[in-house]
Amino acid sequence: MARLRYLDDKEIEPMPLGDHAKSIHLFRILGHSPGMAQAFHGVGNYIRWDSKIDPRLRELAILQVGYLARSPYEYSHHVKIGQQFGVTDDDIHGMIAETEGKDSSLEPLAKSVCRAAREMTRDYRVSDATYTALEQEMEGEQLIDLIVTIGFYNCVVRVLASTDMDVEEDYKQYLEKFPLPKV
Repeated sequence: MARLRYLDDKEIEPMPLGDHAKSIHLFRILGHSPGMAQAFHGVGNYIRWDSKIDPRLRELAILQVGYLARSPYEYSHHVKIGQQFGVTDDDIHGMIAETEGKDSSLEPLAKSVCRAAREMTRDYRVSDATYTALEQEMEGEQLIDLIVTIGFYNCVVRVLASTDMDVEEDYKQYLEKFPLPKV
């Protein structure tokens, strides 16, 4: 159960957020601070719609953060969102295999993106070797967008955990299909 109550439709309606944002628990909690909700929404919108990273790779990075953080809310939401941007079941299984130190069928750039997300989540920094691999495939704007995306979603999973945000019923099916690792 969430630590703060979820705002109702009347309370969240005046906020300048998209209709989808208003329907999910994340913004029904963040709405307790309307300015923060709007700022948070702005960064999230840039990442989703304006970032120069390939959308599939972006979603794999976000999934990697959610998986490592064992964040049911973030992970379930981005399994669904990822599918809308070209992430396949094989991609998710590949990300999980790579996390467990096993080989996967992910292409080299996807492996590097997931490795960068693991390193930033676990070690707070992309290693020199991983950065070099990414730099060979991405331009500076893409690299910054990737690094900020990973950093932002590390923030998101901490907000979700600290508020004990519940996963909406519509998203629980994604956790059943792609379970998070046990603690």
